[in-house]
Amino acid sequence: MVKRAGSFRSRTRKKLRKTPRSRGKIKVTSQLQTFEPGERVAIHIEPAIPSGMPHPRFKGRFGVVLEKVGNSYKVEVSDKNAKKILVVGGVHLAKVK
Repeated sequence: MVKRAGSFRSRTRKKLRKTPRSRGKIKVTSQLQTFEPGERVAIHIEPAIPSGMPHPRFKGRFGVVLEKVGNSYKVEVSDKNAKKILVVGGVHLAKVK
């Protein structure tokens, strides 16, 4: 078998970059936000916090919160024809209106 080339954050230099004005400390409100089961959320990865970060291929996707697991949430996301369940930290999620 051939070993996999790269790591979890490989080839994400532009994908996980913050704009110059959004650099610095993370807002406390984004860290303290809560979600209810059945609520629609968008996956917006916060590059400064690696814990609870989903795979970068799910950046910008929408999903539904299934349940709370510790400080994270189980989110169901459709990936083409398959439904996938991700465990994502609350910092990396945003509410959809």
